[in-house]
Amino acid sequence: MPMNLTTIYALKEWLVAINALETGKTIMLLRKGGIHENNGRFQVAHEQVLLYPTYEHQQPFLLKSEYADLVCPVTSGWHPETIPISSWAVITDILPISEESTVNALLPFHIWNESFISDRLKWKPRQPLYVLLLRTYKLPEVQEIPYLSQYGGCKSWIDLAQPINIAGATPVLSDSHYSEIVNEIRKIVRGCRLEVTG
Repeated sequence: MPMNLTTIYALKEWLVAINALETGKTIMLLRKGGIHENNGRFQVAHEQVLLYPTYEHQQPFLLKSEYADLVCPVTSGWHPETIPISSWAVITDILPISEESTVNALLPFHIWNESFISDRLKWKPRQPLYVLLLRTYKLPEVQEIPYLSQYGGCKSWIDLAQPINIAGATPVLSDSHYSEIVNEIRKIVRGCRLEVTG
């Protein structure tokens, strides 16, 4: 990794999901797109992104029980005065999925429950659910940045007002461990697609 590498690009995600990525409990995010996405569709703006934690829309009832207990509910519109940025990630795979059976087959690999999957697939049913696989890196130190109003709203991608140095970040999972999980997920997705088309 080059020295003095900085970036301003960030992906917004629930704090509980970022914690799971940072501890190696998952490498997967599921996205359909925020209300304010370009053309109302989810698009991956950048492959290398800082992970920006959000608090307001975390819903414990959409999470598996071991993750639901980690959510601290906040009032609508609440946000901290400063945002802790403690990791960045490379999005290595973007897998569009439309079949509920495929996402259910991936249940062991992510933090959400069946209710979340069903809810996401029913919302904008003509659009696929996107499975994102992320290789996560922990920053040497947590970077606290001021919250700005431009960071709010239902959007996935934001540009930070100040760059974050990601040099010296260390991968959460080894190359071999990450590749092993990715290959398992790809195999499930390919297998389910063959069943549907066959």
